Amino acid sequence: MLRRLAATCVFLLPAAAGAQGFPFTVAQLMRGPEFYGREPGAVRWSPDGRSLYFTWLTPGSDWRAQPRTFRVATLPGARPEALSDAAADSIGPLIAAGALSPDGLRRVTEYRGDLYVVDLRRSTVAPLTATLAQESTPRWSADGQRVLFVRDNNAFSIDLGSRLERQLSDIRAGGAAAPAGAVAAGGGGGAGGAPLRRDSAATPRDPQRAAMARDQRMLLDAVRTQLLADSLRESERTRRMVLLPEAVTLRPEERVQQVQVSPSGAAALLLVSTAARDARQGIVPNYVTASGYTEDIPNRTKVGDAQAMPRLGLLSMPRGGVRWLPLLGDGAPLASANLWAWNDAGTQALVAATSRNFKQRIISVVDAATGALQTIETLTDTAWVGGPCSNGCAGFYDGGRRVYWVSEAETGYAQLWSAAVDGSDRRRLTTGAFEIYDIRLSADTRTFQFHSSETSAFDRELWSMPTAGGARTRLTPAGGGHQAVLSPDEQWMADVYSRTNRPPELFLVKRGAATMPTPVTTSPTPEFLAYAWRDPEIVMLPASDGAKVPAHIYRPADFGAQPNGAAVIFVHGAGYMHNIHHYWKSSYPREYMFNHLLAARGYVVLDIDYRASAGYGRDWRTAIYRFMGGRDLQDQVDGSKYLTSTFGVPAERIGMYGGSYGGFMTLMALFTEPKRFGAGAALRSVTDWAHYNNQYTGQILNLPQDDTLAYHRSSPIFHAEGLEDPLLMLHGMVDQNVNFQDIVRLNQRLIELGKTDWDLAVFPVEDHSFTAPASWTDEYRRILDFFTRTIGPAGSKAAR
Repeated sequence: MLRRLAATCVFLLPAAAGAQGFPFTVAQLMRGPEFYGREPGAVRWSPDGRSLYFTWLTPGSDWRAQPRTFRVATLPGARPEALSDAAADSIGPLIAAGALSPDGLRRVTEYRGDLYVVDLRRSTVAPLTATLAQESTPRWSADGQRVLFVRDNNAFSIDLGSRLERQLSDIRAGGAAAPAGAVAAGGGGGAGGAPLRRDSAATPRDPQRAAMARDQRMLLDAVRTQLLADSLRESERTRRMVLLPEAVTLRPEERVQQVQVSPSGAAALLLVSTAARDARQGIVPNYVTASGYTEDIPNRTKVGDAQAMPRLGLLSMPRGGVRWLPLLGDGAPLASANLWAWNDAGTQALVAATSRNFKQRIISVVDAATGALQTIETLTDTAWVGGPCSNGCAGFYDGGRRVYWVSEAETGYAQLWSAAVDGSDRRRLTTGAFEIYDIRLSADTRTFQFHSSETSAFDRELWSMPTAGGARTRLTPAGGGHQAVLSPDEQWMADVYSRTNRPPELFLVKRGAATMPTPVTTSPTPEFLAYAWRDPEIVMLPASDGAKVPAHIYRPADFGAQPNGAAVIFVHGAGYMHNIHHYWKSSYPREYMFNHLLAARGYVVLDIDYRASAGYGRDWRTAIYRFMGGRDLQDQVDGSKYLTSTFGVPAERIGMYGGSYGGFMTLMALFTEPKRFGAGAALRSVTDWAHYNNQYTGQILNLPQDDTLAYHRSSPIFHAEGLEDPLLMLHGMVDQNVNFQDIVRLNQRLIELGKTDWDLAVFPVEDHSFTAPASWTDEYRRILDFFTRTIGPAGSKAAR
């Protein structure tokens, strides 16, 4: 057994009482954030670092309420104040994320579709655009004289001196033709004046008409004047066309996904995608509607169906056209292309592409002048390329001479790498059995700053390290879960911090502090704080393949209860998710509290970070390749054996519950391992992976038309004949992630197999993630009643 690491962090919160100050019921726990509080979010510093802004809701706010903007001064003991909507709106451009100017004195931001320039010395804001169109992705030109941005999927620039706006690209949807005679001016205005009259300027080919035209020019001064005006207008048009962007017409059905303008303003990266013509899009029927009629919600395709085809182009502006980049070298089709960064000069860009089968990722530097690609890393995986930061966490540094990125290469853990822009001098800057979750350069560009699990797989902290590599320094106090944002001078941290038994709160922490000070926020209700919520022990379960599998354990004795002879295993969802750690279970707070309720009623509860969970490296992540419900389910079976050997709980009195991937695992447990479990409650469960989406499932199981074995052995519907024990299924009817059709098909299969001891509860207005407390309460009341009547002390399983 492994007890959690000792920590120097302390919470200065109201002391927990020995008994709860609220009814310890399902209805109370399922109030959700109305009870345990809302996590502070969208943390932003003012440019001068004197104030901190964040969004939050005060304790006990209605579950339908929207977060408000708060401000707190950067002073010890300062308390937050709520801003009015008008004040929050006016301050928005000042604190919005944006791009720093080359001299470091200004920032350009986008706020609600318009652009603003922030003077960082004076903390003032100047509007740059005020249009009905949406301006986005602003950045500075390399000389700091212009702001480059995207509007209507095209590149524009604004000169900050003259305020002249210029359109830099002319990207048109497939099939769109250039308007006859149209001449753009500035930001897209018309040419003005009379239209060009090309018919009067041309010499007719017919001899009779040509003779008549000669006579007109000879006889009439008005005609000669008109022809001269036409000639001058045509000359001006030709001159101005040289300055206008060349039209780029996309393929039919091809649409722009992203445009990133280079700081030079002379190039842009253009990501486009062609929708799959033959793909069949699913629908989700919505039964509870304002109209009283059933209405269809458009949904997604299924894995293996025709998929959109992306491609990445280098657009030379204004007249150079597009070079479509062979990102995988051999022209192989892409699953995705990512535009990671431009260097400050705008001469090179860092891009990445993932192959259609998800097994290869190539990171390249693109030369903006030639379109030449220089490979930085080719990462190949026999399963699939992934892990933390697999689609980002990269950029240029050292004056544009080097690039950095995060990769699982060589070690199998997400580590920081660096190379020269020509691909040489490739270095691994960190090494160890831990994961890096994000990465940024310090304000002086001398250090990298990143959150990682270096202390342990169960903690997340902020670290810094010189860009050349070397010793790492922890910036946050030890232990727990930190999401820290440094102040502009990097002497303070705004840290959203939590422990296992305390939800996240916002702290103002002096850099280098050894302990956490008093929190700025107190999010839970007094009733929540009155109860002694447990920090469950982390135990390492012995797996059948020799691995040690982390799990949280909730013992009845810890709650002053007598064991009732039964146990429950909770299975987290998402597959690739981290749930065993020393910080708040932000993805499963209700289940954390429900596990308390079960333990207080005498059940031993296990919560396992089974194989494929995040936080433990590549081999753990890919252990389910071609077999979901294989090694990951075996970890649950080993958990069942642990409960029997350690606590004497018979297998028939071990229940399981979980949602989404956890629901899928519950079905697989009951269908394929009936001797190790006695009952299961499966929520919003995948029942057939061939009906899930392409991006997630195609990575793990390949495609159903290519790998029938992987899909059949991984899908519960193909094993339903193995059901021997009570099964409760629960599903939202407007689930747009795991469609309601999934559970309906399994129900029909159970009917045809003649299975009897199963039930289905449906929730007509709920999507994949429930929202209404009434739905949560009904769902978990059913689960509690189900365990009571099956594996409970007076249940059907206890009587055997």
